[in-house]
Amino acid sequence: MTGGEPAMPGSGPAQDRQDPGRPPGRHRTAGAPSGPAAPVIRLSSAAFTYRGPPPVAALKPTSMVIYRGEHVAITGPSGSGKSTLLNLLGLLDKPTQGSIEIDGIDVGAAPERERAAVRAHRIGFVFQSFHLLPYRTSIENVMLAQVYADEPRRRRHAAAMAALTQVGLEHRAHALPTALSGGERQRVAIARALVNRPALLMCDEPTGNLDTATTLELTDLLESLHRAGATLVVITHNPTVAARAQRQIAIRDGELTEISSATTAPPTGAPGPAPGAGVPQPPPARPEAPPPADRTPGNPTRPEAPPPDRTPGNPAHPEAPPPADSAPGGLDTLGFPDE
Repeated sequence: MTGGEPAMPGSGPAQDRQDPGRPPGRHRTAGAPSGPAAPVIRLSSAAFTYRGPPPVAALKPTSMVIYRGEHVAITGPSGSGKSTLLNLLGLLDKPTQGSIEIDGIDVGAAPERERAAVRAHRIGFVFQSFHLLPYRTSIENVMLAQVYADEPRRRRHAAAMAALTQVGLEHRAHALPTALSGGERQRVAIARALVNRPALLMCDEPTGNLDTATTLELTDLLESLHRAGATLVVITHNPTVAARAQRQIAIRDGELTEISSATTAPPTGAPGPAPGAGVPQPPPARPEAPPPADRTPGNPTRPEAPPPDRTPGNPAHPEAPPPADSAPGGLDTLGFPDE
């Protein structure tokens, strides 16, 4: 490490042993040929139950590993356990069963002071609602994360400007959040999450408050951060955002299922039942009606039909129904035709 260069939060002897040739502050991208990546997240039979009465098992015993440099999307409907999982991974809650390791540190039963230090140095958070201080400029909002990480004051401004440059917002460093668009505010939030160079970038619905065009821009930014070596865990409802991830994990009723090592978008609907599976089949499509017959007089191939027999009492051709009642007091008086 060169003199005057800030130490990378999360780097230390353990990491140096895992990858001694990697320069400080740089993460190896997934699949790089320099050797197996180290786990950033490891859940070992981790579960969480809310105390009752009655108790609610929000997350069932789960084992999962996310390696350095991976881009993982976690999807699931409301009430599936996403918030519970996020609180556990973000060290806001402790598992009621099993263990959690973040960057090689067992934080499941660690004291709160140690858990807070891991949160400040090794995890960067990006929220749906940005959570920027409205009376502080972009660069001041980014520098706030360095205050919680006890970064020396003399290094904060340069590091914050570098983080804003990384997300393409250095020209808005001195603008207040009220003068920024939604996409720009989210970029400031991402810069704040990156400034301490964490081992893990955790995004909770990062595009939930953005329009379609801005969502694509932010998704491109997250993908570029991943290519640069960041480890991303993105919790999202948006299938477009999830499809850009390396892995997709679904959560439902507190259970995790790996659904893809995603390179393509997931199917948008459930497959239909196979014929004969006991499920009623839709009715066959109606055949198209034949073209109207040629009624040109004298056409021998299309003889005219004889007029119907309207003789009273003929059962084959009943008389036409009587006209609708338009007497005063009917539906006509309200402006509606009789039915």
